[in-house]
Amino acid sequence: MAVGPGPVEHGGPGDGSGPGCRGDHPRAVIVVHDVSGAAAAGELGTIGDRMTQHGIRFDLITAGEQLFPAPETLDLIVIMGSDKSAYDDTIPWLSDELTYLRVAVRVGTPVLGICFGGQVLARTLGGTVRRAPRHELGWFSVTTADQAAIPAGPWMESHWDTFTVPPGAQRLAWTQDAEQAFRFGPHLGLQFHPEITPTVFETWAAIWQAKRRDRELVAMGVDIPALREEIARRSDASRTASYALFDEFWARARAFRRA
Repeated sequence: MAVGPGPVEHGGPGDGSGPGCRGDHPRAVIVVHDVSGAAAAGELGTIGDRMTQHGIRFDLITAGEQLFPAPETLDLIVIMGSDKSAYDDTIPWLSDELTYLRVAVRVGTPVLGICFGGQVLARTLGGTVRRAPRHELGWFSVTTADQAAIPAGPWMESHWDTFTVPPGAQRLAWTQDAEQAFRFGPHLGLQFHPEITPTVFETWAAIWQAKRRDRELVAMGVDIPALREEIARRSDASRTASYALFDEFWARARAFRRA
């Protein structure tokens, strides 16, 4: 596992000071995959915005390109999405990421995993990841066991794989074809994308085009212009739901650290 000082930090003042926080503000790292620079920042959406509003200072790291900061020096780790499969051990950076998360869990640093990040967190905790019976791409409502923690949505989905809820974790939400959320101590794994904004979608669309995946999606019947319009139309409501989800997670994570 490569551990060391992080890159340039993001974030600013806010209401995140308190027990379990280093210095004046909580410290965090957000891990992205196979993107860097403007594309990496373009993937953060409402999650990056809300962390900044809470005064959480974060480093943005591309897996396999920069060193991970030691988990015990952090108050939060966020693992974002990827078009890779979390069960594919041929991915060069995956082993280090799994090792890093195991250390984070052992020392009690809260982890928020989103889509691929939720799958990797599930695997870290003893769950499994596999191909889903059907992909989910678009807006889906979820069945929720805890409306305060995970509102029913609809939430933006973009995944071909799914995870099992890890042993000892609390199942929070699901759809017919995939688990959608689980909680394990201070950690939260999600399958959907609460961070979605029109900017995030344009980042995805540029990546799809660069990799010629847009043609594959169109062949599968995905109407990309319609999806873009729906994301714009739902933007305000989605942001409100995303902020509420993060606030609930962050309050529980801080309470866990203080306990």
